[in-house]
Amino acid sequence: MRDCLIMDDHLVRKTQNMLCLSFIIFLGELSGGRTVSFAGLPGTGNVSENAPRGTVVYTFTVNLTPNISVQTDYPTIINSNPITKAFAINSDPSLLYKVVTTGDLNLDYETMPPRFELQILVYDTAGAKDLQILTVQLLDENEPPVFQGNIATQTVEVYILESTPSRLIYEVNVNDPEIATSTEIMYSLTPESLPFNISTTGTIYSLKEFDYEKDPHSYILNITARDSLGLSTSRIVIVSIINTNDERPYFTMEKRVFSIPEESTPGYVVVANITVEDPDGEGFIHSRRFSINNPKAFPNFAIDPVYGTVLVAKRIDCDASPFKEERNISLILHVVDSPSGTQSDTTEIIITIEDVNDNPPECNLYNYRLVIAETAPPGSVVLNLKNSCHDIDAESPNNLFNFTELSGVGSSKFSQDPPGSGEIKLTGTVDLENGTLEEYTLNIVVQDIVPPYYAKNIYIYVKIQPVNEFDPVFSSPSYVFNVSETTASGSSIGNVYATDKDIPFTGITYSILAGGGTNDITEIFWIDPAKGSVNIVAKLDYDKTETPMYFTVQASDNEHKTAIASVTVNVLAANDEPPICLPNSYLLEVPVDQTAGTNIADFAIRCTDLDSSPRSFLYSINSGNINNHFTFSPSAGSNVSRLLLASPFDYEGGLDQIWEYRLLIFVTDNNLPTTNIQTGTVTLTIKVIPNPTTVVPTTPGITLVTSRENVYSALAWYVPFIISLGGLLLLGLLGYLLYFLAKYVRTHCPPKPKADKKPLKIKIMLHFSPIEKKKPKKEVVWEMTNINTVFDGEARDPVTGKWYEYNSKSGARRWKDKNMPSNLEAKAPVAQVAALEKTSDSSQGNLSRTEGKTSGGKLGEPNQKTPKPLEKKTDQNSNQQKPKEGSLGL
Repeated sequence: MRDCLIMDDHLVRKTQNMLCLSFIIFLGELSGGRTVSFAGLPGTGNVSENAPRGTVVYTFTVNLTPNISVQTDYPTIINSNPITKAFAINSDPSLLYKVVTTGDLNLDYETMPPRFELQILVYDTAGAKDLQILTVQLLDENEPPVFQGNIATQTVEVYILESTPSRLIYEVNVNDPEIATSTEIMYSLTPESLPFNISTTGTIYSLKEFDYEKDPHSYILNITARDSLGLSTSRIVIVSIINTNDERPYFTMEKRVFSIPEESTPGYVVVANITVEDPDGEGFIHSRRFSINNPKAFPNFAIDPVYGTVLVAKRIDCDASPFKEERNISLILHVVDSPSGTQSDTTEIIITIEDVNDNPPECNLYNYRLVIAETAPPGSVVLNLKNSCHDIDAESPNNLFNFTELSGVGSSKFSQDPPGSGEIKLTGTVDLENGTLEEYTLNIVVQDIVPPYYAKNIYIYVKIQPVNEFDPVFSSPSYVFNVSETTASGSSIGNVYATDKDIPFTGITYSILAGGGTNDITEIFWIDPAKGSVNIVAKLDYDKTETPMYFTVQASDNEHKTAIASVTVNVLAANDEPPICLPNSYLLEVPVDQTAGTNIADFAIRCTDLDSSPRSFLYSINSGNINNHFTFSPSAGSNVSRLLLASPFDYEGGLDQIWEYRLLIFVTDNNLPTTNIQTGTVTLTIKVIPNPTTVVPTTPGITLVTSRENVYSALAWYVPFIISLGGLLLLGLLGYLLYFLAKYVRTHCPPKPKADKKPLKIKIMLHFSPIEKKKPKKEVVWEMTNINTVFDGEARDPVTGKWYEYNSKSGARRWKDKNMPSNLEAKAPVAQVAALEKTSDSSQGNLSRTEGKTSGGKLGEPNQKTPKPLEKKTDQNSNQQKPKEGSLGL
């Protein structure tokens, strides 16, 4: 349906519109009989060209079914032919609608179509519709002429230079659509008395040559254009006369001499206003430009280029060039009436510089550091300030000054003489030994004698130079030091001390002047150069050093003034030599059955001491004397002492366990009342030789019999002797001699077990003999696999605090198992002994007796070397049982 409303052809559009209207009416009938319709449409309305916004073009109403209303924004123009937005519909609550102009387009009859067809559609709230055509005709109106160009929208201003001849100044362009040509338009200019005229074609001419100084500066022209129908339009043209520079300016000020003070700051006004007249009129006042013709000669001045004010540009100092030589300054002022400089004038002014007291007195130094000797006499000139100060002001009294009185620490010791002269003298003594200060700080002021009384402080620091007037003095002319010969090298043995009355104290240096040496060492003593402490650099020996010893010390100050003193050193004897004993180490052998109280192997030590009496020797065994078997006699008071067996050995009873003793012997000189006791040492190795019947315990209840290669020491000389002797015997006696040799070696030199990679067969030698030392009744050798010891008691180890079990007869021990109850009886031995002719408790004790340490170890400690498994032979009926964990020595 929308397509049928926008076709371009006019006749086709009418036909389609009727069809569309019929279709809309048909739709309305289909909507339940409710219809909506226009009242007054279709219709025709007229509107004049250039009608303003809101002009009413046509009025119509809408017919509605009762209780039905028009939908919002309806009725509305849905299309136009030709298309335009120049019309709209204003709604009204009374259902009276007006088609009005929108003002969006200027309705110009000459440029727009004369006729518009507007399609207006209405909807009610029930859905009914109606569409009608409104024809709008555009009516032509007569219009006045229209100015074209700038004059159409604004006032035109035309500028004419003065002295310009009569000529065309402006041309008016006017257009009127109702007339054929512009020649039908007539122009007029008012007021008629003005010196201007306008032609029939709109061209404006000036009628004279204007003079800015005589004629008005501007003219207002009212231009009117009128068409043939009597309509007219007017516009304004303003003609302004431009002044030209045709007259020369000139200076009019009367005063030409000015004075300013010295030290005028930049910006200081020298001449407030330079007056100049210009015949060209006031209009050229603001275009005048001022300058100084000689600015390089006097750059301290400047002039405002617009107002002509002369100013100080830089500091003016009369005490420096060029104003020091010339106080009257001539400036040439120049003025031009425009920046182009076509018309100008010059004049001269004189500026006098007046000197003022603007400089304080100046001195070469403001801090003086003086040094005078403490022996300087009163009245000595210390400093003269007059020659070192000056004032650069050019004229008197601006350049005159004086000095104020002294102040500060020490002003009582110094003064000006005469007052104000700046000549400073010493008025008192400055002897440092009398308690005077070492430094003084003086203050003096140098000041102008005229206002504004410029002043500057001068500080004078005076240091009193000490003079070395006195020699050092020792606290004593001689010193005596007693030194023990045991004093270590580098130790201090005493001090010397010297003083110096000079103040301040500059220090004393100590040195050894002469002496203090021996034939072997040239310098035994050393003195600290700063503290005076005397040290020894070598150890003193009473027996080799001549005592007393003498040397001389010297004390000197920093200027080599000296003092000397003598030093006596007494070397005191001391017990510093230890006893020396021979032999200091020895190997001894003692039979196991050695009687107590006898001298062991006839051994004795002989001692000597360089600084002690033989009666001061004291003998003691420091370590290795287990169970106190050994002692020396005499134990003191002699230089010879013999080694005695203090108590017999008891291996069978379990008291003794080791067969080799290593004794460390201390021999002290105990040289009373000297507290420095010296000690000598002797080391003895004592081997206990067991009897042939003595069992050397290695493991509990068994005796290991092994073979080894004998390694003899140099002390066992008899072994090679016997071997050499046996080689010389006859072959028939070889067996007999070997028998006795083997017996001797077995008794005195028990062989050590030799490590063997193969398992060892254990041979047990049973000794059936009572405790008394008798020949055993019978010796049976047999093989066994295992022996268990019966532990019938328990006790706590005093060192570790652990519980252990022991055999009350054999002394065998083992750590007690924590999981075992107390008083646990050990099982009987499981080993069966064959071919045993006689058994007894004592023999069983010999088999099973052992200590808590195997091969010399301590209780509970493992063997240092773990034996390899042994081959054991047993009977078929014998029980095999491993020893329990925790047993000792098994």
